[in-house]
Amino acid sequence: MDNPVNTPPKNDIQTTIDQLVERFAFFNDWKERYQYLIDLGKKLPEFDAAWQTEDNQIHGCQSQVWLKIDCEAGRYYLRAKSEASIVAGMIALLLWVYNGRTKEEILTTPLDFLGKIGLMQHLSPSRANGLYNMIKHLHSHLN
Repeated sequence: MDNPVNTPPKNDIQTTIDQLVERFAFFNDWKERYQYLIDLGKKLPEFDAAWQTEDNQIHGCQSQVWLKIDCEAGRYYLRAKSEASIVAGMIALLLWVYNGRTKEEILTTPLDFLGKIGLMQHLSPSRANGLYNMIKHLHSHLN
């Protein structure tokens, strides 16, 4: 999330993922990692109330989540919102990796980075399902 909204990323997607994994490895335990995740969620870009539409809403999440996807010059820019702090942090991770990427990058990048940072092992089943639905919504928008 170091990049401004609607600005192509500075690094290739694998370097971005490696940096994300490195940041999470800095923390000693999951209490610290959860706090970092919450802090990332607090830094999400503004989400206009007009974007809170049925088309942008992610269904299957325990909390309300909206994801707005725009395409400019072959790159996809994401904005998202959730009132739940952990969910907002998960959104921030997805934006960190996928924002400003091409369709091919988004669709071909494995989701193993979520396991590498240990997130999948520490999510409740309902939150894991919500994360899956966010990714599914993004992928379905691109196909």
